[in-house]
Amino acid sequence: MCTKTFLHLPEEKRTRFLEAAWEEFTRVSFAEASTNQIVRRAGVPRGSFYQYFRDKEDLFAYLMTQARDHFIELYAKIMEKSGGDFFKTQLVCFESFAHQGGEKDVLFNRCMQVLRLNPGLHMQMIMQEQPRNHLLADFSKTADLSPFGDEETAREAFMLSLLALAGAVMDSLGQPERVDEYQRQLELRLNIIKWGCLTADGAGAARRNI
Repeated sequence: MCTKTFLHLPEEKRTRFLEAAWEEFTRVSFAEASTNQIVRRAGVPRGSFYQYFRDKEDLFAYLMTQARDHFIELYAKIMEKSGGDFFKTQLVCFESFAHQGGEKDVLFNRCMQVLRLNPGLHMQMIMQEQPRNHLLADFSKTADLSPFGDEETAREAFMLSLLALAGAVMDSLGQPERVDEYQRQLELRLNIIKWGCLTADGAGAARRNI
């Protein structure tokens, strides 16, 4: 991550440098992004880059950590509004993320653009900590666990629902014209996680509503 030198910079200089980095990473893919372009836009000597960050991967990880913390904050607010129902939370999140509900949210849109430019990039390999670990840390405080027999079952169901959400969002970013189809798929997958594939009366999960 960033060095102490970077943290001790005046706020205006730090902000200018990070804005230059975001501009580059939202312009081209991670592989094509140039540290030369970043320092040029930021108006700092090239050597300063390596006084602030170890390499391009280090800087990217720092930006993704900013994005991660922002998404976790958004997610927590949606979970609270959903009354702790994390199945409902995933659907609301999808509608917000896939349908560009954050049009006025600069950091949200920047992160979505990074994902579009890097469809094969495994974000967990870039970020030092996994977002789901941070979500799980506050899970028992915000989620309604009453429908579940125990917290372990609830946590596993939560993780599966998160994976379903992540897959649907990534699919919709790649093919935005099919967003309604991916939303229906997400609803079905969440129903299967919540109710199971089979029921005693033979009615499938697809017939139930979250």
